[in-house]
Amino acid sequence: NPITLSVVLTSLALGTIFTVSSSHWFLAWMGLEINTLAIIPIMTQHKHPRAIEASTKYFLTQAAASALLLFSSLNNAWLTGEWSIMDLTNPLSCATMTIAICMKLGLAPFHFWLPEVLQGINLTTGLILSTWQKLAPMAILYQIAPTLNTPLLLALGLVSTLVGGWGGLNQTQLRKIMAFSSIAHLGWMVSILPFSPQLMILNLTIYLIMTSTMFLMLKTISSTKISSLATSWSKTPTTTALSLLTLLSLGGLPPLSGFVPKWFILQELTNQNTTILATTLALSALLSLFFYLRLTYI
Repeated sequence: NPITLSVVLTSLALGTIFTVSSSHWFLAWMGLEINTLAIIPIMTQHKHPRAIEASTKYFLTQAAASALLLFSSLNNAWLTGEWSIMDLTNPLSCATMTIAICMKLGLAPFHFWLPEVLQGINLTTGLILSTWQKLAPMAILYQIAPTLNTPLLLALGLVSTLVGGWGGLNQTQLRKIMAFSSIAHLGWMVSILPFSPQLMILNLTIYLIMTSTMFLMLKTISSTKISSLATSWSKTPTTTALSLLTLLSLGGLPPLSGFVPKWFILQELTNQNTTILATTLALSALLSLFFYLRLTYI
């Protein structure tokens, strides 16, 4: 139904706009809730058991994360008397808020829902889930970055990049590979957030462009498995070649554009005397690049 679809898509857009533009925790939470409730009908529009299972997993995870976010903001308001997003000063609230947003984004070790949910839905909904749905939580993270626990963020970022690299190695489903790619890229963003929020925005922008391009190309050539991607070369050679270039850019291979944010992040981390973290992130990027290269060779 076009009317229903327009209402749902408008709600999806409004939820993100509410969260991004609000300075009050209650409004930010309300925007996230609208966002979650709006995408559930889109995920279940194809009455398939896998889609219903994916939407149920997504709803339960997002509801738990929203409850934790509301608890954190209530706890902070109870102790400080402030509801402003910028005034998150209580250490316990900072830690629980970080965990809540990491659950919403799908950062490791709270990542288990993301590959399963992406695998159960179609490519168009997967595109929305991997791009638009990341904007609201990342906007909150950007606003509260100065008050967050830096060691916790760095640990989450490091674990996410390693899980994103290792997890994608043995996958044959392209949607699961894109899910682990998302986990790895979010790890890079969270790792640089305490030191340079502007670099996080740059990384997020390039990630959104590359991921959107990849999903749209997979939709164009109707590929959801590595085997179907291998046979699409004879049908649509130009699109297939561009999709492989996009994959290599996601992996951060120079001189493609995906290499630029990784280069800047490693440079900034080295300047901040976190050389061990920078080295581990660079090595984890090699894991991701390995399975992207494998797809390219196929």
